[in-house]
Amino acid sequence: MSPVRRCSRTACGRPAVATLTYVYADSTAVLGPLATYAEPHCYDLCAEHSERLTAPRGWEVVRLADTSRPSRPSGDDLEALANAVREAARPQERAAEAGGSGPRKADPMEVARRGHLRVLRSPDN
Repeated sequence: MSPVRRCSRTACGRPAVATLTYVYADSTAVLGPLATYAEPHCYDLCAEHSERLTAPRGWEVVRLADTSRPSRPSGDDLEALANAVREAARPQERAAEAGGSGPRKADPMEVARRGHLRVLRSPDN
């Protein structure tokens, strides 16, 4: 037996890249990344057949994204990285916040701070 799973379509011997599952109660066909192991009620499809998949009339096809592959960086990723660099470049503000003696406090209930721990005032006072 071959360790590579093959497409479930008749006469197709290409390697499987996606798994198709039907949810009959919701009239939905779910196409997602290749399942960890083959199950009798699921169908493994090759890249060509998974792209051309259509569902019967009245059914919906849900295509789940494959998160196992590394994705290309987006504009949001680049912006988040730039914001993190800007934040790291402000050491004097961060030092004042860490000491708890800055002009503005995040929480009026905060009495003191040591590292990531905070001492809070009792709500009764």
